[in-house]
Amino acid sequence: MTSSFGSISTAGKDSTMDNNATSNSKRRHKNNRHHNEDDDEEEAGDPQVWSTFNTTFRQVQSVLDRNRSLIQQVNENHQSRIPDNMVKNVALIQELNGNISKVVSLYSDLNSNFSSSYHQHRNGNGSGNGSNSSGRS
Repeated sequence: MTSSFGSISTAGKDSTMDNNATSNSKRRHKNNRHHNEDDDEEEAGDPQVWSTFNTTFRQVQSVLDRNRSLIQQVNENHQSRIPDNMVKNVALIQELNGNISKVVSLYSDLNSNFSSSYHQHRNGNGSGNGSNSSGRS
């Protein structure tokens, strides 16, 4: 059962959300009218940044694919109930844990690199090739 009180407050929220969406749409449209070639270059971004994204995502995908394989093996070993297979699972799970740490590190480095590149661009360097202030390379 729904009370009429609940539907009244929901209707008010929907109206507010519609007004915000319309306002945001108008703002985007207004901003798009002032689009020029400099905006195209800015949207294309730094090729080195895109290369870093691509490399990092490939590395992450490789680790995740390995994890999928490890999880399948762990499941098979567990279902077999063979003591030697259960012992093997310890090493497999340790590898999984290390791989998760590797993925976290890759994403952390990617975040640092992206943030550094963004701040260099905002400060007028634009190349994104300066030194990395986070101490990571």
